[in-house]
Amino acid sequence: MVKLIRILLLSFLAFSFGFGAELNPSSIAAIKERGVLRVAVFSDKPPFGYVDAEGKNQGYDIYFVKRLAKELLGDENKVEYVLVEPAARVEILESGRVDIVFANFTVTDERKRRVDFANPYFKTAIGIVSREDNLITDIKQLKGKKLILIRGTTADVYFTKNHPEITLVKYDQITEAFQALKDGRGVGLSQDNALLFAWALSNKGFKVGVGSLGSVDPIAPAVKKGNDELREWINAALTKLGKENFAHKAYEATLKPVYGESVDPNDLIVEGGVL
Repeated sequence: MVKLIRILLLSFLAFSFGFGAELNPSSIAAIKERGVLRVAVFSDKPPFGYVDAEGKNQGYDIYFVKRLAKELLGDENKVEYVLVEPAARVEILESGRVDIVFANFTVTDERKRRVDFANPYFKTAIGIVSREDNLITDIKQLKGKKLILIRGTTADVYFTKNHPEITLVKYDQITEAFQALKDGRGVGLSQDNALLFAWALSNKGFKVGVGSLGSVDPIAPAVKKGNDELREWINAALTKLGKENFAHKAYEATLKPVYGESVDPNDLIVEGGVL
């Protein structure tokens, strides 16, 4: 009887305190206990996510991340930024290394099978940038030529699936891919049009000749598959921020200085998580 009582007591303690069970390090309670929100972001994709000359994370994505940290932890600085390459965004969530991926992450059916997306805060389509003196204005011009891509992006998936007649040159790093374009290792580079418009404005001699390919896709934060609690919290936060036009404020602070009057913000931003 004493032995049975002891077994029952140990079972109760294990159930009550989580002994022997896998705890969710990205639950709301765990994040608050840790006191820091772990977020995967880009380091080299201005004006969305980048590290400035002072070593500080900046950009449109970061503007949102800081506000989420303030909403959850009361301080916008309580963020651990984890720098990630485009192709590693799914894996870094699956590993449990971060709580959220907030790295210009386009929602696709393939990605939804492995991660859970919150509501969108941005929208984009695929574009192609090239030299003005050899401007690509139609995909037909790329037949038999080299097109530069960044692995793990929607542009990578689109061209790999639909255009075997084009030679695809792929890089892991965004900066490496754009340098390859400057070096002439391809006649064009395909990526999200919002990034390409910004890059072309600050790189003389280049222009976005193909502004939109495929569908207009939402960009959203992502959490580990099954983490409904955190996903629903993010959705509620985006709804709250929408009431104060937060996405428009983020655009004014981070994107308008780059785009100027050349882009209508309503063509890119999503307010309150609602397309």
